[in-house]
Amino acid sequence: MGFWENRNVFVTGCTGLLGSWLTKELVNKEANVIGLIRDWVPKSNLIYANIDKEIISVRGEIEDYFLLERVLNEYEIDTIFHLAAQTIVGTANRNPISTFEANIKGTWNILEASRRAPLVKRIVVASSDKAYGDQEKLPYDENTPLEGKYPYDVSKSCADLLCRAYYETYKLPVCVTRCGNFYGGGDLNFNRIVPGTIRSALNNESPVIRSDGTLVRDYFYIEDAVEAYLLLAEKMENKEIQGEAFNFSDELQITVLEVVEKILKVMGSNLKPEILNEATNEIKHQYLSAKKAREILGWKPGYTLEEGLRRTIKWYREFLAEEKNNQ
Repeated sequence: MGFWENRNVFVTGCTGLLGSWLTKELVNKEANVIGLIRDWVPKSNLIYANIDKEIISVRGEIEDYFLLERVLNEYEIDTIFHLAAQTIVGTANRNPISTFEANIKGTWNILEASRRAPLVKRIVVASSDKAYGDQEKLPYDENTPLEGKYPYDVSKSCADLLCRAYYETYKLPVCVTRCGNFYGGGDLNFNRIVPGTIRSALNNESPVIRSDGTLVRDYFYIEDAVEAYLLLAEKMENKEIQGEAFNFSDELQITVLEVVEKILKVMGSNLKPEILNEATNEIKHQYLSAKKAREILGWKPGYTLEEGLRRTIKWYREFLAEEKNNQ
């Protein structure tokens, strides 16, 4: 019998990029998945791939504490993947309060409801490399201080510290993941660089880079992320890793402009990107060390950047062609 078979798993943010792929894999592994859905997004990967038909859907918000308490108890939840968040930096800059409500209050709600639910055995909370803020010493490892400055980064630093407080004070079985920028099929935030560039190229339009193109980021393929999250949750059977944070990354240093050029090359496009140089409140240089995950969890990524991009481009070709046919 597999680890996930018949296990009751609660996934917040299951309509998001990571949430939909993780939910699909949990369904494949025969877990009983209960997914929290705030907005019904018909084109989200969860619904597009008919995964929503395989799970129990709970409609509501992560900000609703009593809803979470009810779900954890009624569905006798064993494992929680807390992925729900407001993840767009520009949105956080425009509307910090809603970002703080979702990302900070939403996290303490999950942690407190879990503390009061005796059947919960493990909680994996999605933080971010942005929680580290802007650091001179690179790459970030898990001992790097959490020093977010801008609204989104601060929300992630706070959520991360809340997990630490609940572990240290109550021994809540929680672990934190810090990953770079996810990419993969199913990301419908076309203002993000990977899906935006692919869509532009398919429409034969110049892709737009909002920054000056020199920002260095970690790009992490979504199927690798799913494997990382599942492995971490499984390894939490060992109580010694509870309370820990883990970076997951393929440890490539690459600029935004280089990613765009790679995508165009894989697609066989001669288009040239348009560089707007108008992004604000962005960290210049970020990349992670995944040494701890490799050594303690025995984890390593399964896809190169080129392989991940090829799989991602294939997904969008099919998805956008279908969209066109349905118009």
